[in-house]
Amino acid sequence: MDPDQVAKAFVEHYYSTFDANRAGLANLYQDGSMLTFEGQKTQGSQNIVAKLIALPFQQCKHLITTVDCQPSGPAGGMLVFVSGNLQLAGEQHALKFSQMFHLMPTPQGSFYVFNDIF
Repeated sequence: MDPDQVAKAFVEHYYSTFDANRAGLANLYQDGSMLTFEGQKTQGSQNIVAKLIALPFQQCKHLITTVDCQPSGPAGGMLVFVSGNLQLAGEQHALKFSQMFHLMPTPQGSFYVFNDIF
């Protein structure tokens, strides 16, 4: 399994889901997952999705510029660093963003987000 291909597929899935239906991100996190969003920490799948749904905008579009990936640890995890632009509905200028995901493998052969820093 090529880590770069996994990272690219994950990033495409994550941001298309975020842009269309943030509640759909719940299955990408677990109870031990943690999100740090602009300095504020949130733990657990339900709490993370509640935080994302509560963001002060309804519609947005992520435009990805870079996706960098490294294998992480003996358990088969991966670090994924993403940068790009975030276009909010009704705003003329896009916002620059970067986000780091620490993906961990599941027994079923997929990955979940263990750490997420925006």
